[in-house]
Amino acid sequence: MTEPDTLGAASSPGQGRFLTLADTAEVLNISASQAYALVRSGELPAIKVGGSGHWRIERSRLEDYIAGKYEENRRRGLWNQAEFADIPDLFQRES
Repeated sequence: MTEPDTLGAASSPGQGRFLTLADTAEVLNISASQAYALVRSGELPAIKVGGSGHWRIERSRLEDYIAGKYEENRRRGLWNQAEFADIPDLFQRES
């Protein structure tokens, strides 16, 4: 199963390679301050550009971040579905 192209609807040929924090927040449907927190924590890779140091997120990095979140949630779901009730039986010694 493939993940949807999350930036496909938001991007057009006229848009550039990088997104602002506001653009990123819109794609992720979060606030700009939450997008800033993701960047500051290093969870979402970004660069500072210009004299005043405006953050920019590369589209491909944002796509990678989103794909990583899908994978993280997929693995978490598998972990939660596992049959852990049988694990103690593996360690019981026969008398």
